[in-house]
Amino acid sequence: MTERRTLYPPIEPYDSGMIDVGHGHSLYWERCGTPGGKPVVFLHGGPGGGCSPDHRRQFDPALYDILLFDQRGCGRSTPFASLDHNTTWDLVSDIERLREMCGHDKWMVFGGSWGSTLSLAYAQTYPERTSELVLRGIFLGGQSEYDWLYRYGASELYPEEWDAFRSHIAEDRRGDLLAAYGELLTSEDRETRVAAAKAWSRWEGVTVTLLPDPEMLADFTDEAHAIACARIENHYFRHMCWLEPDQLLKGAAKLRGIPGVIVQGRHDCCTPPAAAWALKQAWPEVELQIVPDASHLFSEPGITDGLVRATDRFAGKS
Repeated sequence: MTERRTLYPPIEPYDSGMIDVGHGHSLYWERCGTPGGKPVVFLHGGPGGGCSPDHRRQFDPALYDILLFDQRGCGRSTPFASLDHNTTWDLVSDIERLREMCGHDKWMVFGGSWGSTLSLAYAQTYPERTSELVLRGIFLGGQSEYDWLYRYGASELYPEEWDAFRSHIAEDRRGDLLAAYGELLTSEDRETRVAAAKAWSRWEGVTVTLLPDPEMLADFTDEAHAIACARIENHYFRHMCWLEPDQLLKGAAKLRGIPGVIVQGRHDCCTPPAAAWALKQAWPEVELQIVPDASHLFSEPGITDGLVRATDRFAGKS
């Protein structure tokens, strides 16, 4: 059996800063690896997640020039957890502005979970600027995907956690959990916002690993992380991520000629494999790897192996 590849050793940025993208938003960005190496932009999940030092480690730093940034309202970007002028298409414009800042003609686009959604939206808008796509945990922003997490589906696998998630909402409001949580997450009362954010983030956290991970769940329900993720996710999901029905599937023809790899966990309860399979049907050239012993997170060994093998291959490394 071939030994699985692991993350590269920790690295520090060689440059970082803030960029003003308008409407009061400034984004934190950092560049890692080797200046002049193969350019790649890393798109984090959520929406609302933010970048971490381990995200840098999915690329060989000797071969890649890696641009990571915290999306609007996330991480070190300001204003924190802001929903104003924060849409999918604002973020697509931000990615293109960062490409221009870096001086790249084109670059690899790498994203997981919500980052896969944003990667597809960017690549379909700017196919001429996208050299390759490496995607994990496909989320297409379709109604069935929202229903799976917030109406019926994941609820059947985690019934005790689903009851806790629903119980945070008054019984007469549980018919539309997205709307009900949206009201709490934008309440003027801070305690109301924080409590709703932690409940929202805990529900997501229990769906993203194959086996329980208390340390990861603690990170998900950390107050700052929970507030940004819950507010921004709920904001995006209530607006269907500003996508037309099946937009990313219908636009897949624009990806023809762009090499791509999808790494998808077989037991992904957050973004089930049906979306990855649908994308494969619409984009036959993409290589779909379904990892039999994995769920959703990039840190799971089988997912890490697939992603690192993909980035190594696209950098010309065997």
